[in-house]
Amino acid sequence: MNIRPLEKRDLPHIYRQKNSRSVMALWFEEPYNSFDELTLLYDRHVLDQTERRFVIEKDNAFAGVVELMEINTIHRHAEIQIIIDSKYQGHGLAQAGMKAGIEYGFNVLNLHKIYLFVDAENAAAIHIYKKLGFQEEGCLKQHFFAEGEYHDSYMMGLFSADFRAKQKVTVKAD
Repeated sequence: MNIRPLEKRDLPHIYRQKNSRSVMALWFEEPYNSFDELTLLYDRHVLDQTERRFVIEKDNAFAGVVELMEINTIHRHAEIQIIIDSKYQGHGLAQAGMKAGIEYGFNVLNLHKIYLFVDAENAAAIHIYKKLGFQEEGCLKQHFFAEGEYHDSYMMGLFSADFRAKQKVTVKAD
């Protein structure tokens, strides 16, 4: 697995993901963007310092995206999001991609905390996030609307010191 910055050539892959109702429901976002709209968004955000978008590759093929959003340099925190293409799910890429995004946030951007929102019923994602060290900070009741109904969402957070301590334990165990 490899991560690299999102580039304009990746937009056809993003377009496919952004137009999938089931994928966008996981991000609590509305599907159906035009390719022109996506291109305009890319051009507008490519220099935005409050976000970083990375492509996850497997064998030089597009496998997903991990994003650090709402990067706040004063409070040193950011939200993280990930989408793995359906044909690459179940191969450990979500955990590896999240770890790479977290490492970038803590080691390059000098963030203090990375947080995320996850559907309270998405047990597979919650399991991955907990393995990485995220802890539930609260439940937002009926906070997001997707697929015709309101969903509870957990807000989960990970502090830099906790992530580094967990990595040291993992390295010693190896």
